[in-house]
Amino acid sequence: MADSNKKLTKNVFVTVGTTSFDALIKTVCSENLIEVFRELGYSKILLQIGRGEYEPPVMKSDDFCVEYYRLKPSISEDVSSADLIISHAGAGSVLEAMGAKKPLIVVINDSLMGNHQVELAYQLYKDGHLYYGTCCELKNLLRTVDLRKLKPLEPGRPEKFGAFLDQVMGIS
Repeated sequence: MADSNKKLTKNVFVTVGTTSFDALIKTVCSENLIEVFRELGYSKILLQIGRGEYEPPVMKSDDFCVEYYRLKPSISEDVSSADLIISHAGAGSVLEAMGAKKPLIVVINDSLMGNHQVELAYQLYKDGHLYYGTCCELKNLLRTVDLRKLKPLEPGRPEKFGAFLDQVMGIS
């Protein structure tokens, strides 16, 4: 039986992978976005800030907290305990979040030249698996999207690819 005094919390996990994406960390930690998270019922934000220069202020109160770390060997525990994941557009981070079947908002780093990550985010958005935007659009995205409408990414079926290769190579 659950402890009736235990407070139910909704957690946001923000990841920038091994890169630096200070603009995302600053955006998520801004007073405007903290207020939006509170309005949406979230009470904790855990940030994985990678190699960024910006170190956000740690916030701890009775009803809300913000914590961070740079890197660790695995983020799988943080991903699995999150109710919402906000991620940079790196394929590894995106696929880990989607593999855990967690609601995902991908934030494009529009300061990167020739940003190929937009293509991945756009295709997965078109397929209904995530929402995406820039730091400037994040507040509006949080307020307007329906995370319940996201579709889980179905696991790959490598046997189909193997059969296709066998057919092309004339093996089968």
